[in-house]
Amino acid sequence: MPRYKLIIEYDGTPFAGWQVQAGLPTVQGVLAEAFRRFCGEAVQVSGAGRTDAGVHATGQVAHVDLAREWRTDTVRDAMTAQLRPHPVAVLQAERVPDSFDARFSATKRHYLYRIVNRRPDLALDRDRAWRIPQKLDAQAMHGAAQRLLGKHDFSTFRAAECQAASPVKTLEQLDVAQVGDEIRVVTSARSFLHHQVRSMVGSLMRVGEGRWSADDLEAALNAADRTRCGPMAPASGLYLAAVSY
Repeated sequence: MPRYKLIIEYDGTPFAGWQVQAGLPTVQGVLAEAFRRFCGEAVQVSGAGRTDAGVHATGQVAHVDLAREWRTDTVRDAMTAQLRPHPVAVLQAERVPDSFDARFSATKRHYLYRIVNRRPDLALDRDRAWRIPQKLDAQAMHGAAQRLLGKHDFSTFRAAECQAASPVKTLEQLDVAQVGDEIRVVTSARSFLHHQVRSMVGSLMRVGEGRWSADDLEAALNAADRTRCGPMAPASGLYLAAVSY
């Protein structure tokens, strides 16, 4: 069966996450239904990352096996038609070897977290960013973030329901930059714990507002204790930006 790699963009607001859940709208579910309407097949769409409810993607990667060979532009354009009106788009389809696996072949996942640092409410970015009205120090946040780089036990930033075999991960990038009234947190690693990115961002917010120092953030990390984590940032600001292979 021919295998196709898909690059997918979606607004996670109306979905209960990526993974199919009985009786709930999910990204994986609407993709499978779109393929059923396109080619009449019941397929499994396997993603690189199982994003949570409300989390968005600009570069989610998935693979799917189809019964017959299709032109890649036909797959993309047919899915464009069949996915309407859902806020999900297949940006690219590519024929790949059977050995390719969107999840297990990935070497790095890249996430973006968007904070809009202003007093007025969000109009265009509602449900697509975290509005924080009090002034944040993005430079202090970036400096503190560097304390989290490398291989650590990230239990402090791990959800209680996380199913990862080990809390030890290697964080390769955690950059904080301000562009106008937006603060962008960009992070990369081979894999992340459940809620790790949102937990790190919430703790960095404590640094930005001056309530924590870089030493406080490092002490929270070293404690390997979930109760030492700052508030978890909302899902609405998180984007799966890209996956490397």
